Amino acid sequence: MINKVVVAAAGRGTRMLELSEDKPKHLIEVNGKSFLTYILDNLLLAGFKDITLVVGYQSNLIEDFLKNNKYNVKIINQFECFNFEEKNGTAVPLMCIKDIAEQFLYLAGDNYYSVEDLKALNTDDNFSYVSGVENSHPENFGVLVSEGEYLKEIVEKPKLPVGNLVNASLYKFTPEIFDKLAQIEKSPRGEYEITDAVSLLAKEKKVKVNKITGFWMDFGKPEDIKKLEDFLNGIN
Repeated sequence: MINKVVVAAAGRGTRMLELSEDKPKHLIEVNGKSFLTYILDNLLLAGFKDITLVVGYQSNLIEDFLKNNKYNVKIINQFECFNFEEKNGTAVPLMCIKDIAEQFLYLAGDNYYSVEDLKALNTDDNFSYVSGVENSHPENFGVLVSEGEYLKEIVEKPKLPVGNLVNASLYKFTPEIFDKLAQIEKSPRGEYEITDAVSLLAKEKKVKVNKITGFWMDFGKPEDIKKLEDFLNGIN
């Protein structure tokens, strides 16, 4: 069984506009609770107990939240690992982790995942996994292209149709991911992308695709608050 989880929660969340001016978007309230509450509670309900949170923007507020809510979570400050101008991007939180010699989950702290979908990645085998969800506008996301059960490549915001299964930023990794992280370079947008490391593993047939079956959403814009509240309140 897998017990370790790394949650990337270093960003501010500029798409949340003024809502994230004085706090990370992970602490924006949904139904009277910080969004981060739902992430951590679902991980615990899914059976993952060893959780590391990689923080950055307004990290003191997240630390206070964890203490006040009595979560036993490890904290790593991304900005103490790397200067923001030096390294930023979706791969950088994982670059701050040095001591994982076993399989673990890696997920975006600004995405909501169901307990069932978190449990589905507790697969103790020799493969890494990337989770995807069907979307009617795949051109706005990274699209997972597969060959059978294996990931072939991830196409970012494709201009031509390549499929409709988009990257949900939920992964299970073997320690091999750290070797690939050391090989990636800045992307065209000047960031270090976790998908570049995943693609290197995919070339070796070491990544399988897992399909999201429960509720998932990218908690990125103000209107997403109402959308998540409706789901939590049982409104379809």
